[in-house]
Amino acid sequence: MNDSKKGWIKDPDGVYNKHDNVVYVRSSGDKIYVVCNKESQTDGVVKRLTTPNCKLVSYEEWDEGEDKKWILTFFVVDDEYIVEPELN
Repeated sequence: MNDSKKGWIKDPDGVYNKHDNVVYVRSSGDKIYVVCNKESQTDGVVKRLTTPNCKLVSYEEWDEGEDKKWILTFFVVDDEYIVEPELN
């Protein structure tokens, strides 16, 4: 996948964080992991990252109380691959 397809993801196995980031973002191959500190952040992350080539594949709540985190996993594919939901 070339840089124009990946957008801001330059390193397929990178961590995209700075000291003032609101969420933690990491890529690993064809997946992007986003860790949110608040449940209210998850909708915005999903809206920003979901494209025809990038789909949410996993949502997980981690820990409890003040330390609770929300982990979102996105799957990134080339134009030739189509990601469609499975319907029952």
